[in-house]
Amino acid sequence: MKLLEDRIKKDGQVIGTDVLKVDNFLNHQVDPDLMADLGHEFYRRFSNEPITKILTVESSGIAPAIATAMEFHKPLVFARKHKSLTLKDHLYTATVYSFTKKTSNEIAISRKFLSADDNVLIIDDFLANGQAVEGLMDIIAQAGATLSGVGIVIEKTFQKGRKLLDEKHVRVESLARINAFENGQVIFAPED
Repeated sequence: MKLLEDRIKKDGQVIGTDVLKVDNFLNHQVDPDLMADLGHEFYRRFSNEPITKILTVESSGIAPAIATAMEFHKPLVFARKHKSLTLKDHLYTATVYSFTKKTSNEIAISRKFLSADDNVLIIDDFLANGQAVEGLMDIIAQAGATLSGVGIVIEKTFQKGRKLLDEKHVRVESLARINAFENGQVIFAPED
């Protein structure tokens, strides 16, 4: 998606050889117009699927996921990383490792929001090693729901996440695919 690639070139900051900081438009400060465009593009790519729920992990996936849910006119459910007084019983849970935070978290979704009747589209901000998506897939399996696909805003093709999902025959649609970071610059994969 050229619009997203242009924004990454303009405002993204490469840190080392494997981190892209996009906190000024995606995962700290959010550009609502860009999110609307991302949601529209995910809808275009997955509109042939019988989606009943959009699923993500708090917090960085919420903005593109809500934009996608608005396009589909379907509920967004996000997995919580921290239990609260109101989220403690009747949960689907999974453990996920965060590449950028270098920590593991137990994520949880209330059983009342996901069932075997659901066809789920996962939306997330990044695909690196695939841990967040795998955790959400585990929760979908626990619910007996169907995974319709995975929409990723930014995929780092040089990490193992995509290979992991391809081996499981999961449909993945990424809006920006990065092959490498070289000399502080983003090298994008050619569009399919």
